[in-house]
Amino acid sequence: MIQARLRKFLSAGPDSAAFTLDIDLQTSAGVTVLFGPSGAGKTLTLDCIAGFNKPAEGRIAIDDTVLFDAAAAINFTPQDRRCGYVFQNYALFPHMTLRQNLQFAAERLPRLERHRRVGEIMDRFQLNEVAGRKPHELSGGQKQRTSIARALLAAPRILLLDEPSIGLDIPLKAELYAAIRQVRADFGTPVLLVTHDLNECFELAEHMVVMCNGTIAQSGPPLKILDQPSTAEVAALLGAYNLLPVEIRTLDPGNKTSRVRFQEWDLAGPYLPGRFRGDRVTLYIRPDQLTATARDTKATSNAIPATLLRATELPNSVRLEFTNGLRVETPRGEFSKSSNNKDWTIHFPPEAIRVL
Repeated sequence: MIQARLRKFLSAGPDSAAFTLDIDLQTSAGVTVLFGPSGAGKTLTLDCIAGFNKPAEGRIAIDDTVLFDAAAAINFTPQDRRCGYVFQNYALFPHMTLRQNLQFAAERLPRLERHRRVGEIMDRFQLNEVAGRKPHELSGGQKQRTSIARALLAAPRILLLDEPSIGLDIPLKAELYAAIRQVRADFGTPVLLVTHDLNECFELAEHMVVMCNGTIAQSGPPLKILDQPSTAEVAALLGAYNLLPVEIRTLDPGNKTSRVRFQEWDLAGPYLPGRFRGDRVTLYIRPDQLTATARDTKATSNAIPATLLRATELPNSVRLEFTNGLRVETPRGEFSKSSNNKDWTIHFPPEAIRVL
């Protein structure tokens, strides 16, 4: 388990604004993912934990070992922190073969023990066939597996991964995800991973930490965060929602219903506890929760008219984008029936009406 209270100040420069990292991070065993946009402070957090960057204030502990405490003047060196760090650029020695890179990481071990450990980890990560190659002769996936294997040879307290899938194609990402799951199953090493890929969170994370502008905006299981973002800012970062400015028109606690207005249309939904009539809030709804049909002249409740701007083919569906900013994901077969139509009606399921 890692506990990290960090405050780090970066001064403004000629081409950069000032930045403050101010977080209180607590994770348990398993895979924890730091998710957020570029510049949120994710990599800086890893660097502070690993000892490559010193916070101005705070405390870092892994299990019962305090690695950093500003008040108590404790600051372990990176070597003494035993944090396995896998960098974005792999950081393999270019003049060494794959096997030599691993042997160097295990150089503190006795010779026979070093030979055994390197052989075992090469077997586990399926690297024997390329053991004699140098980094420039390896694929991206092989470099990534080598970097993870090298970090594990030092028996780290925690494995830190900085955007490990960057630059990898889909098959290589699948290999990487399998390797990380293997680390979790075979070694039991806690993993703290940085990404801005939401799909990667769902592939790997048991716990997800959403970071924005140097702070933690929300944390919890990935599915809970996706289903219940805490703020409109978090919902926007997830990129999985239509975010619509609406006004609450009616609230009926007796019937457990409400009505909100988007532009000139009213939409019925469930009761919104803690809200008041006239509140201006943000309605959030996933594109796959909406239904789009070719424009029908008949009056339809909980639906609004829209003009189709573009249709984008996705692997399993079609994404429709409309002039009012709405996005709808629909089955390909349904769209093909009306693909030449420009005038559509978008239907909102009442139970999917939620606001922030």
